[in-house]
Amino acid sequence: MAASSCRREERDYRPDPPFSEAARFEKDYAQNAYALSEGKRLFAAFNCKGCHSEGGGGIGPPLMDEKWIYGFEPGAIFDTISRGRPNGMPAFGGKARDPSINVVGTVTEQQLWQLVAYVRSLSGLASKNAAPGRSDHMQGPPPENERSPQGPPVIAEPAQ
Repeated sequence: MAASSCRREERDYRPDPPFSEAARFEKDYAQNAYALSEGKRLFAAFNCKGCHSEGGGGIGPPLMDEKWIYGFEPGAIFDTISRGRPNGMPAFGGKARDPSINVVGTVTEQQLWQLVAYVRSLSGLASKNAAPGRSDHMQGPPPENERSPQGPPVIAEPAQ
């Protein structure tokens, strides 16, 4: 009697940089559930929520709409995260604090690409099968695989 089993997702925990010949961004990060969940964890650990909230903006620009100041391509987002931008976006390509392990260290290139994949998922630019299907908090925004690109909220002016 032969036993049948389900085939699990193959995970490469240390893939090559996405624009090398050995790997592609879509396969190794944007369509990889592990990479997206690590990006989500890093987004919280590096306090990206402090400026970008849950992706809807705050001090920093929203990450859920169709307006991307420096471009929505993976390479443009990677440059923004790693090098920073004028007027407030710090560079994470050097050192950053990871509160989950209480150590100051270097953010690896792999972690930067995981962040890129997660940031793109906030605008619905990730595979629906790989993006997290639920939020980790009781009262959070809709899960990443339920989001569609949208503009920032419009606040109505009070009636006179």
